[in-house]
Amino acid sequence: MDSLQLLDKRLDTTEQVVEEIMRIHRSLPPRPGLDEVEAARSLIQNVEKEDQAWLEAIANQRKPSSDAVPGELFAVLQEMKKGLVRFRSKEQIREAAKLLDLETIHSLFDDFIQRASDCINAPSSNGVSAPPSSRPPRPPPPTTVPSSLYFSEKTPARPKEMVSRDDSFVSKAKPSLYGDGFVAPPRAPQQIVDSTLIPAKFAGNEGEKLSLIKLASLIEVSSKKATKELNLQNKLSPQVEWLPDSIGKLSTLTSLDLSENHIVVLPNTIGGLASLTNLDLRSNRINQLPESIGELINLVHLNLSGNQLSSLPSSFSRLLQLEELNLSCNNLPVLPESIGSLANLKKLDVETNDIEEIPYSIGGCSSLKELRADYNKLKALPEAIGKITTLEILSVRYNNIRQLPTTMSSLSSLRELDASFNELESVPESLCFATTLVKLNVGNNFADMVSLPRSLGNLEMLEELDISNNQIRVLPESFRMLTKLRVFRAQENPLQVPPRDVAEKGPQAVVQYMNDLVEARNNSNAKSLVVKPKKSWVQMCFFSNKSNKKKQSSMEIV
Repeated sequence: MDSLQLLDKRLDTTEQVVEEIMRIHRSLPPRPGLDEVEAARSLIQNVEKEDQAWLEAIANQRKPSSDAVPGELFAVLQEMKKGLVRFRSKEQIREAAKLLDLETIHSLFDDFIQRASDCINAPSSNGVSAPPSSRPPRPPPPTTVPSSLYFSEKTPARPKEMVSRDDSFVSKAKPSLYGDGFVAPPRAPQQIVDSTLIPAKFAGNEGEKLSLIKLASLIEVSSKKATKELNLQNKLSPQVEWLPDSIGKLSTLTSLDLSENHIVVLPNTIGGLASLTNLDLRSNRINQLPESIGELINLVHLNLSGNQLSSLPSSFSRLLQLEELNLSCNNLPVLPESIGSLANLKKLDVETNDIEEIPYSIGGCSSLKELRADYNKLKALPEAIGKITTLEILSVRYNNIRQLPTTMSSLSSLRELDASFNELESVPESLCFATTLVKLNVGNNFADMVSLPRSLGNLEMLEELDISNNQIRVLPESFRMLTKLRVFRAQENPLQVPPRDVAEKGPQAVVQYMNDLVEARNNSNAKSLVVKPKKSWVQMCFFSNKSNKKKQSSMEIV
């Protein structure tokens, strides 16, 4: 029915008027929940505060000193920046403002409903109740209560203990619409049901992406429920580039997964997550971390891979409980010296950055078991690496390393070393004292590596060895001691000892060949030791006689 028909509709009786009031009330969209309203207000405040900071920063920008940029042109640029900030602000709060407008109209209609109810229940002008003909007939006991004309005894504002998602709300009062005393029973409190407000245990289900306002609502709900785990992996709308300040209310949260979204910046209030032990922020667009990240003193696992970080805050040194730190796939040129403060760190992944040097302080990571620094610009490893006696896995593939530190002999727990695709000229003899090595990869150092350490056979636990794509011609004799070797890659080397056809038969064939070669050489040497003394005695006698004759002849001439 269009608006003109509504105006033309005849309303001759009280019952018809009441029906029309109820119909208009029911025509409103569902009333937002209390948590949604609170979240919307908080969100608008946050946006306004953020906007103010941006506008002040733009206003404080100064025109370049160069005369090449006209003042008017620079002013135009600033005004455009301000306009963009305001436009984005409106976009961010649009849904929140709409929700608050809906709450406002519901509150207004609550007042109208109360006035209507008071009017119907009021006695006539002579003090006598209105006759039955002027009142709606008493309906039979309904199976469901009409969803309108409920009101609060004191105020049209909705009480705090009520949560509703339809066109009515619940009150402890017992309002009566009908003059004959029939009282509509109050509706039981109703929980918010919204497929986008996903509890942590259902966060993996497919569903609608969370907008900023719905994220803020979820935070409010989770805060009141003292939620411990929240999984929002790939659940946020692409327009959500920042988190509401209210995130800091989640003080009971122990695990937060915000991976695979479009987050650009974290609020300072992130430090309020005092109970957090697991934080996953991988695959976002974060370019800077707030100093407050250091307040997460209970953090054990932190994943920041796949972002746009170019530095780390100094407060990182306070994350003393951290055991796993993933900084891979960022834009880090260096690691801060403070990394050495993380004495409980067990796994550090910094691969695919622009790091040229690992700080000497890395030696302070006394619990480190795994260090991955592949795809960087490293030219060397610090000697302090030898202090990390707990290190089990060291991977530095695809760098520019020319020499491994001699202190690697102290790595008494090292099981895997991958230094392939570097510029290594040799492998230090000291590495052969790291006798726990199981996997060693020094392949693809191309024209630089021409030999292996003579003590290679000390690595008796070695199971996998890759020396492919180098310039190695001869394997050391101690190779015969690698009896546990089951994988040996030596392709694209100008091998002469052993011959290529032997190398192609497998690692144990090479071990056996080197063993036979050494035994044959030893046997040959033993025979030489037996024959040489006799020949030497004859030669000595011959040369002695010859010398005496020469002396005697010279004396006669004189």
